[in-house]
Amino acid sequence: MSTATATIPQYNDKREIFGWTMYDWANSAFSTTVVTVFLGPYLTDLAKSAADANGFIRVLGFSIQYNSLFTYAVSLSVLLQVLLLPVLGAIADYSHLRKRMMQLFAIIGSAATILMFVLVEGMHFLGGALFVIANLSFGASIVFYNAYLPDIASEDKRDSVSAAGFGLGYAGGGLLLLLNLIMFLFREKLGMSGGLVARISLASAGVWWLGFSQITFATLRPRHAVRQLPEGGSYWTIGFKQLAITFREINKFPQTVRYLLAYLFYNDGIQTVIVISAIFAAEELGMSATNRILVILMIQIVAFGGSYFYGWLAGRLGTVRALISSLIIWSVVVVYAFAGMKSVALVAGMPQRELEFWLLAFVVAIVLGGSQALSRSLFSQMIPPGREAEFFSFYEVSERGTSWIRRGSGRSSSPA
Repeated sequence: MSTATATIPQYNDKREIFGWTMYDWANSAFSTTVVTVFLGPYLTDLAKSAADANGFIRVLGFSIQYNSLFTYAVSLSVLLQVLLLPVLGAIADYSHLRKRMMQLFAIIGSAATILMFVLVEGMHFLGGALFVIANLSFGASIVFYNAYLPDIASEDKRDSVSAAGFGLGYAGGGLLLLLNLIMFLFREKLGMSGGLVARISLASAGVWWLGFSQITFATLRPRHAVRQLPEGGSYWTIGFKQLAITFREINKFPQTVRYLLAYLFYNDGIQTVIVISAIFAAEELGMSATNRILVILMIQIVAFGGSYFYGWLAGRLGTVRALISSLIIWSVVVVYAFAGMKSVALVAGMPQRELEFWLLAFVVAIVLGGSQALSRSLFSQMIPPGREAEFFSFYEVSERGTSWIRRGSGRSSSPA
């Protein structure tokens, strides 16, 4: 059995770091265009056309409401991530195939997304299946992507590098979403139906993901020689064995475990705000779909700057203090949304509560990328060398929190 060569010692190579951050630019289109805006409504419309008089469709012998299909697809994809990502992470660490596995899942995920273009009436189950494949692949590729952070950046640079990744992610995801929304708004002048626009938009996210990720794969370098399998062995069995070893040794990493538990709770709170705020804006404030989409775009733009701001702030205050400051702001926003948004008066022709929602969304956008970027860079400092993918798989599972019960995507993109 061959063993790994020495780790490449070079950190902070600007070209490689740029290539790494471009993967966030590439894959964030999936979160914004597919998960946040287009697939849910379009898949629900397809399922509605196939529903019976009571609004039910049959799935593997069970009856479900047509408007629950997307939710079930999301929950299934996240549950599969919870079950499979730790094994895939362990396999990547053992085999040193991290870059190849990242590339493989990026291709699978983007291809499944591109294939969403074929979804027409009667193909709602195919749409759900394609989303499960795409979202599972999205999560897997993110594990290997995150695991590269300790390899490409020294500890004193990880906050700014992680923030740059999230910043470009918001920029890339927001740009493609803007282009797709322009196409949607002018669909009649372009002679296109809403369904065709949705299908083009979904496929465009896959093309964007696949195309821009090539920059990443052209610049990231493998850190070790590929380790061959022992005779009669398989990567799956080795992956499970490595997981068993990690769980037996978990008491050796008390700080890492405490952080993951803390991250599960505070990040799940953030995810709850992101999910519930859309319902709150629509049901409680009566915001139009157009205004809610405009809020999404505003958040993408502001979060781009907010990510870089928190990268800078971490350099001044330290990672932990900067992260805590973002969580305090999150808490203040939630408390104010609960207790302060009471007035029904008009301000400049707009309901005061809707104006306050815009202001709160602006504040959230500033801290959104910062809390995510600093959480990632802080965790990267708690991982034992050589087990980056495995531990980042636990991080990714923790990031899901209880979203497999509610809903879940790859990453958070917008609270609207």
